[in-house]
Amino acid sequence: MGLNTLAPAPGSRKPRKRVGRGEGSGLGKTSGRGQKGYGSRSGAKDRARFEGGQMPIHMRMRKLRGPTKKMSMPFEPFRTHTQPVNVQDLEARFESGAEVTVEALVAAGLGTRKGVPIKILAKGEITKPLTVHAHKFSASAREAIEGAGGTVVVVE
Repeated sequence: MGLNTLAPAPGSRKPRKRVGRGEGSGLGKTSGRGQKGYGSRSGAKDRARFEGGQMPIHMRMRKLRGPTKKMSMPFEPFRTHTQPVNVQDLEARFESGAEVTVEALVAAGLGTRKGVPIKILAKGEITKPLTVHAHKFSASAREAIEGAGGTVVVVE
């Protein structure tokens, strides 16, 4: 294969539409614009958001303003983000008496999002005594880990 053999896929390239070149072309006289109306006039705006005079969707939709509103901004500057890890996952992946650090969680395939704090949640059951290091713990997860004979260490 060389550069001289490259060609676009069949049907992907069409010749440009030459309007106003006689009736035989199929695009003569009104040049595909129809008879009358706004779209037939010169200078008619064919915007992507224009809906024929109907109130456009970007104006019909509700506005959610203010940085602290739950769904207001796409960036949500005041929301705290954590990645959840459940105690049932700790039960499944770690041996009894293991030291569960943040690095160990990442190595086990839990808490893989870089730079996002890990929070241990209480879904499922835990029976093994583990020493768990994480950024945050729910109250019930802390209770479950300590109830199984383990210890909880909050990482700063």
